Amino acid sequence: MKRREIIEFEVGKMEFGGTSSTVIGKRNVNMKGGITGQKVKASVKKANSQKAEVKLLEVLEKSPLETEQACNHFGQCGGCTILSLPYEKQLELKKQQILDLFESHDITGFEFLGIESSPNNTCYRNKMEFTFGNEMKDGPLTIGMHKKGRHIDILTVDGCMLIDQDFIKILTATEEFFRAEGLPYYRGNDHKGYLRHLVVRKGIKTNEMMVMIVTSTQLDYDMDKYKDMLLGLDLEADLASVLHCLNDNLADAVKCDELRVLHGRDHIYEELLGLRFKISPFSFFQTNTLGAEKLYSMAREFVGDYKDKVLYDLYSGTGTIGQVLSQKARKVYGIEIVEEAVEAANENAKLNGLTHCEFIAGDVAKTVNSLKERPDIIIVDPPRPGIHKDAVRDISKFNAEEIIYISCNPKTLVVDLQGFESYGYEVKKVRCMDMFPNTPHCETVVLLQRKDK
Repeated sequence: MKRREIIEFEVGKMEFGGTSSTVIGKRNVNMKGGITGQKVKASVKKANSQKAEVKLLEVLEKSPLETEQACNHFGQCGGCTILSLPYEKQLELKKQQILDLFESHDITGFEFLGIESSPNNTCYRNKMEFTFGNEMKDGPLTIGMHKKGRHIDILTVDGCMLIDQDFIKILTATEEFFRAEGLPYYRGNDHKGYLRHLVVRKGIKTNEMMVMIVTSTQLDYDMDKYKDMLLGLDLEADLASVLHCLNDNLADAVKCDELRVLHGRDHIYEELLGLRFKISPFSFFQTNTLGAEKLYSMAREFVGDYKDKVLYDLYSGTGTIGQVLSQKARKVYGIEIVEEAVEAANENAKLNGLTHCEFIAGDVAKTVNSLKERPDIIIVDPPRPGIHKDAVRDISKFNAEEIIYISCNPKTLVVDLQGFESYGYEVKKVRCMDMFPNTPHCETVVLLQRKDK
């Protein structure tokens, strides 16, 4: 097996995060993508006598597991890589993959409470970021998602099954409008052009919708024409916010140098377990609203009796989990490094009349030591890279009775759990929540208790 060699094989075991591992001869062949039982063609990226890494080129034959009807973008868009599997099979796979990760890191002896399904396994997303570009060189303007494995080509995903018809109407109308206007899209290779991104958010409970068009400043264009077109669409939701974000940052990401309100307000509202949250275009909020209610309810059950106790909500974002758990607590402190998120969290606490919640801007690894009131219970909900090892040490030093760890990445979760175990905690309960149906991702909730409790 040599570099750049083209090989064909049947995919073996699927692993968490959308990779697969197949034994060919005496080699363990790792690949991004692949469903157990598929026959595929792949290119060898690197190999030695024991293992190889390959790139998927083509699915030659479907897996016997693939019995569901997929959308017409399946295989081209890099989003829903397991859409062709029955939903019950998806849940079974994710559950086993997470248990395998725990076992591989010698985390045992806990009560496993299974995996919870999402209330909806289609049309569940409340936020989408689309990119302007074209599907092929010199082709017409498109807006949608990057093609799988391609940094330039953009696919219009007007048949996407993760979003409802309001998203699709806005997506297709935006593409038609700007094609007619003849405006150029922003090219990342030479940083020239105008149209960059389209961000759409929806309050599932409030039925409010936000549309934000993101452009460079390289053209002086009257966006009121675009706003008027949007307001004329026949949407189920109330179009409460139309925004124009000016972004000259070189990175291919939604940044904002200036935000202009074209219609309504600069935010929408969403509701979660009886609380109301203000959502700005840049606020972090779980993309599956109904799933988030189940996720936070699971965390609340793990906490148990927390009446009159002090809670730390670390990596608190806009403060959703801290506020959901605040109703019985004596005091909730939230720490989050993104200042705008902290402002939103404090504003949301005020909106909900929660005077005993305080959210602080800072790096968790540094800021936890500055808080004077010691916690009884700590909630951690870190980003995908997990918790820095110094933060694991400092969090453990508080000797809180319990730590509730909510993770979107079990690969970093298990490493952090080993760290907490080394500082005197043990894993008592684990439960999974499928927040991202048809994708290889899943949330996991863990209850840790001090061994001397």
